[in-house]
Amino acid sequence: MKSHETLVVSRSDDDANGKSRPLSEQAFNTIRRRILRGEIAPGTKLRMEVLQQQHAFSSSPLREALNRLVAEGLVTADDNRGFRVAPMSPHDLADLTNFRLLVEAEALTRSIAQGDDAWEGRVIAAYHQLERLEKRTDGGQNRLDDEWTERHKGFHMTLLSAAGSPRLLLSCSNLFDQSERYRRFSAMNRNEPRNSQDEHRRMMDAAVERKADLACAILRDHISQTARNVMLVTEQDSK
Repeated sequence: MKSHETLVVSRSDDDANGKSRPLSEQAFNTIRRRILRGEIAPGTKLRMEVLQQQHAFSSSPLREALNRLVAEGLVTADDNRGFRVAPMSPHDLADLTNFRLLVEAEALTRSIAQGDDAWEGRVIAAYHQLERLEKRTDGGQNRLDDEWTERHKGFHMTLLSAAGSPRLLLSCSNLFDQSERYRRFSAMNRNEPRNSQDEHRRMMDAAVERKADLACAILRDHISQTARNVMLVTEQDSK
């Protein structure tokens, strides 16, 4: 699976407080962003000399960044052969989707059971932040926008945030990011619009009303729909 669109990459060297991030962190964020956007195609060999020329990083922070990306599942490492962007395939998507269905449904169930009034407020606020952005931007193009991506993940992770297990939440976050490449691939190539705003609203309503079974059912369908959309695009490309 290859992306049909190249996006311009911006590089930010400062954190929220204006302090310069370590070079390895800058390299990690820059390459990670490009992979998630689909700008670097799946399976592409990540040559150290090319990355040095493109981003003005030395080999040491680049190697550290690539090893971190291997741990996240976005990059693969071969003995004596360097690094490659992790491939995308129907089999990988199916495995990723099935694992998300298990892990995120468990996290959401725990979060609904343990979340307090403050958690409810954060969930509602995260939904409204995402909704406001969608209302003031193009409904189709915003799915490829970095700010929409950030708010989209923020909404999902806020829903899960009361689960009470840092390891479980870290797993959910990493799986969400691995799925982002497939979501963008689907968004860039599908012809029919998707009303994910309604899916998010129904998920929020069920969560704050403490209807765990309903919320998990909506979440499972929400996750599975991306997989179905990608498969549909793949089938159309193969014809």
